[in-house]
Amino acid sequence: MAGCAFFLCVCSVVMSAHGQTHQRPAPLIEMNETRTESAVEFLQCNKAAWRVPGRYMVMLHRQGDVHGSVRRLTATAALSGHRVEVLRTFFFFSGALPGFLVKMSSDVIQLVLKLPHVQYVEEDSFIFAQSAPWNLRKLLKPHPGSTLENATYNPPNDGGMAKVYLMDGSVRGSHRELQGRVVATDFSEILEEDAVKASRCNSHGTHVAAVVSGADSGVARGAGVHLVPVFNCHGRGSVSGALAGLDYIRESVRGRSTVVLLPFVGAFSRSLNAASRELVASGGVVVAAAGNYRDDACLYSPASEPEVITVGAVDVLDRLVAQGAGGTNFGPCVDLFAPGDDIIGASSECDTCFTARSGTSQAAAHVAGIAAVILSSNQKALPLQVLHTLLRSSTGGTVDVRPLLGTYRLTTPNLVAAMPPPVNNTTSGGLLCRSVWSARPGASGADQSIPKTIVHCRRGELMMGCRSYHPHRSRPGQAIHVKPADAMECEARGAVHAVARCCVTDGPPLRLSGSECRVSESGVRPSCPPGWTPTEWRPVAGGDAKRADAEGVTVCCRSKRV
Repeated sequence: MAGCAFFLCVCSVVMSAHGQTHQRPAPLIEMNETRTESAVEFLQCNKAAWRVPGRYMVMLHRQGDVHGSVRRLTATAALSGHRVEVLRTFFFFSGALPGFLVKMSSDVIQLVLKLPHVQYVEEDSFIFAQSAPWNLRKLLKPHPGSTLENATYNPPNDGGMAKVYLMDGSVRGSHRELQGRVVATDFSEILEEDAVKASRCNSHGTHVAAVVSGADSGVARGAGVHLVPVFNCHGRGSVSGALAGLDYIRESVRGRSTVVLLPFVGAFSRSLNAASRELVASGGVVVAAAGNYRDDACLYSPASEPEVITVGAVDVLDRLVAQGAGGTNFGPCVDLFAPGDDIIGASSECDTCFTARSGTSQAAAHVAGIAAVILSSNQKALPLQVLHTLLRSSTGGTVDVRPLLGTYRLTTPNLVAAMPPPVNNTTSGGLLCRSVWSARPGASGADQSIPKTIVHCRRGELMMGCRSYHPHRSRPGQAIHVKPADAMECEARGAVHAVARCCVTDGPPLRLSGSECRVSESGVRPSCPPGWTPTEWRPVAGGDAKRADAEGVTVCCRSKRV
């Protein structure tokens, strides 16, 4: 297929039939020890995980008798108490490569090497198609005039300068995708329940770890995965166990360049959200699964915590992933979507097995891998800068949100994660902005009496605008309030959405103190309180223009005493 390549292993010589002292072979072989060919070699793949144990290709010289060699081997092996199964005979290239494929134990290899006319014996091994699977292709943005249909996956770097902490169950670290990539920590907080088949105990964690940094299926193939086990073999854990795991990670994190992947959800938990928030404050980039309940992600933790990066799942056509009665969660607590349907990755069944899985755990693993690549490009990047880089590099407007009801079509971000272009470690000081929607308090009845709706920016973001939205009425007034420690909030009155414009620079953090900002309707200029000086801010362009257009005038009022 055009544009598609494959990998095969380089074979190495393991032993020769000559120049060594071997156990005396069975009589049928011994009668034919006189041979004119050079020493017979036994070849094995130089990558042990790619070998197919128990299958061997016996290659003969041109004059060799394939069927006669098969009869001799079968009879001699039987006399020695071994069973061999000839899977096929072949005369490739018009007899230039005669031989046969045999299934047998390694104990029989010496008998095969003594057969007449044998040129060499090669252990069978796997080969792998090298066109990038759909999920990795989707992360790459094509250059003008190019296509990614059969492209290989080449990110800006391999994420090797970042650590990824994975809170999951156990992982099959011996899998060929994960060898040398998984670090088992000394932490374990696992619920004790009924015994389950061993391969199931590490099925979820193995697949998720491979999506992050698998040798062939991973996003950041150089990133090390530090496992923090909190799930048992049933895939269940506890909030208390997760809290202990998050605290362990916080104690282990040294400096920046750390990604924490939380591929799980529970019911809304104030404690779990608070612990996740503190981990972000410690410098960790925390990525969480949105959940697979086809529900509002704000009802679950840690997905509902504003400081974490919450990821929903889409399929190859950018449709929201559906799984029977369930499917990806959505809503204003989701930051972006990523591939999460039919994702090929490592299976825990064996060291060379692969399987396909779907869900927001897989989607979050993609974003964690991209975050590792971003941190490897700029190890000084703060969690907020990583988030905004993710949002800026994402593909917008492609998610099919038509299945969502009501205002969820507006509040659910229409962004699919993509790999940012290569960057250097310098910063331009440019603004990186996003729109943040509040949960709507209600549309009628008693909900109308609710005096205000509030939405916050993340720590370190500057609120550059505040709007309200209601689909069936004009917008009431809005205001930005700056509280101690720059804790800015966007307030909108009535049963409406508050929509904040939250910004950060890719250079020094923005600062604002002792100020209050108000947003008027188009053509109306709001006034400042007595003793405050007005300063007009221009609306921030770009971003989610369809969700929060830049009408109206934003006026910030600074206290004369500051």
